Amino acid sequence: MDTLIFDNPLRRWALAAAITAGLTLVLLLLRAIVGRRLASMAPRTATRIDDFALLVLGATYLALVIVVCFYAGSLVLELPPRVQALITRVAVIAFLLQLAVWGDRAVRAWRSIYHSNRDADGAAAADSIGRNSMSVLSFTLRLVLWVVIALMVLDNLGVNITALVASLGVGGIAVALAVQNILGDLFASLSIVLDRPFVTGDFIIVGDALGTVENIGLKTTRLRGLGGEQIVFSNAELLKSRIHNQQRMQTKRVAFVLHVSYRSTEEQLRAIPGLIRSAVERQSSAMFERSHFSAWGESAIDFETVYHVDSADYFVHMDTQQAIFLTIYGSFAKAGIVFAHPTRVVQTEEVRAVAR
Repeated sequence: MDTLIFDNPLRRWALAAAITAGLTLVLLLLRAIVGRRLASMAPRTATRIDDFALLVLGATYLALVIVVCFYAGSLVLELPPRVQALITRVAVIAFLLQLAVWGDRAVRAWRSIYHSNRDADGAAAADSIGRNSMSVLSFTLRLVLWVVIALMVLDNLGVNITALVASLGVGGIAVALAVQNILGDLFASLSIVLDRPFVTGDFIIVGDALGTVENIGLKTTRLRGLGGEQIVFSNAELLKSRIHNQQRMQTKRVAFVLHVSYRSTEEQLRAIPGLIRSAVERQSSAMFERSHFSAWGESAIDFETVYHVDSADYFVHMDTQQAIFLTIYGSFAKAGIVFAHPTRVVQTEEVRAVAR
């Protein structure tokens, strides 16, 4: 055991080998235990965090683990400074590469989970922006990750990267200034993907334009207007506007005013709120809120009514409103209540000349 190998006794080499093997075994065992726990938890949980962690953990490479563990074992050896520096650099490079592999797998796992969530929501089939923009975003993130890791590896090898980083910064600024409008629309499309203020198929109102979202591209978003025309917005300008997403309504508030003739009796006027309430409550999709004698009109007595429709579908809203109006019309006819028409009564007086 006192035999010297590269100025180290055999027992030190045995200790270094034991540390390397033991640490490698512990890390692999830990990865296996955590992986099994995550695999058993994933089907039972609603969140995707465990799926995400399982995919990232699966990107751990044995060769890189062994290199890092060999560095830990080499610390008990007395090696020449150059050899020790070489082992340290190799271990650092292995650790950086493992971080890059984990980061790369994390980005791809995030993209896959995002797409699976959209498939579950039924949005991905009709919306191409999700896949296109997420592919661009994931590629950009992975590129930045590998560039940063490559620069760190070069720096670890003793390469002066200051000039390289400066040139990359200047070049990046020049490119960004040249394509700032395109980049603005691109980042706006990514914002639409991540924040999801609307998706393909939603009916939205933007300023004086309204229509159904037909396509969300990397630079523009297209609506199909009610008249059949296509309305095109740049993504950056669209996000600067106030967007009304009609598709996200859970209920729709409806208010209307009925004009009743001044010839109606007091009993008829008192009965009107009840008749309107009955007409609204007959519809299963409507929820009555109020009905009141609201104003003395110029040629009619005004009754204001408010109710809610428990659907965002415009056709359901119109069908419900039509049924309510027809019921009110029949109820008023039976009660002898007359709707008012715009009228004006002019009274004249005869003026007689008095002879003097």
